[in-house]
Amino acid sequence: MKEYYDNGILKFEGEYLNGEINGKGKEYNDDGKLKFEGEYLNGKRWNWNLKEFYKNIELIYKNEYI
Repeated sequence: MKEYYDNGILKFEGEYLNGEINGKGKEYNDDGKLKFEGEYLNGKRWNWNLKEFYKNIELIYKNEYI
């Protein structure tokens, strides 16, 4: 499923289950740059394997659970 800002730029793309974000997904800033990439559980970011970015695409946080 994809969601868009009012200006037509992609806001979110990912997997939904029962009306909530569940599984892999990506969030984007209103300028179209990647903001967050990772897993979601029941509509919330899941911290087992994620990447979070500043607006300039710089990776600020990465977490992997093994």
